[in-house]
Amino acid sequence: MRGRCWKFGDNISTDHIIAGRFLSTSEPGALAAHCMEDARPEFHKEVSPGDIVVAGDNFGCGSSREHAPIAMKGCKIGAVIASSFARIFFRNSINIGLPIIESVEAAREIEEGDDVEIDMNKSRILNHTSGKTYSFEPFPQEIRDIIAAGGLMKYVKKKMGK
Repeated sequence: MRGRCWKFGDNISTDHIIAGRFLSTSEPGALAAHCMEDARPEFHKEVSPGDIVVAGDNFGCGSSREHAPIAMKGCKIGAVIASSFARIFFRNSINIGLPIIESVEAAREIEEGDDVEIDMNKSRILNHTSGKTYSFEPFPQEIRDIIAAGGLMKYVKKKMGK
């Protein structure tokens, strides 16, 4: 996947990603219309399919709502790169098939607007803007399969032949 980067700081909570006042639905398109609205009001209008969110420590902290990664996936975010993720956000993202990458160096050095490519199979991030390459800890094969299937439920249905 390859896209333009949107840079955020530390402790971006699920309320920053999708505010509680928009939780009357879990429909991805409706949530996408308000994704990151409180952190950056025009984000949902300016983001393009495949773009990448880059952030610091503790991304997705706060409540355990799965609406947050659903909103990001609804915006067609290609992936999230952060120094670290809140554990429940991490799992919710895997469950819905949103690729998330932990890389302290990449999160620190990638700039807003950089053109970045992520190769999940090679566990590599290439910043086409700066020319730098970063590696990250590869996911176990089963998690890569869940992400590739588009989420846990799609993965299970595929495994069951449905």
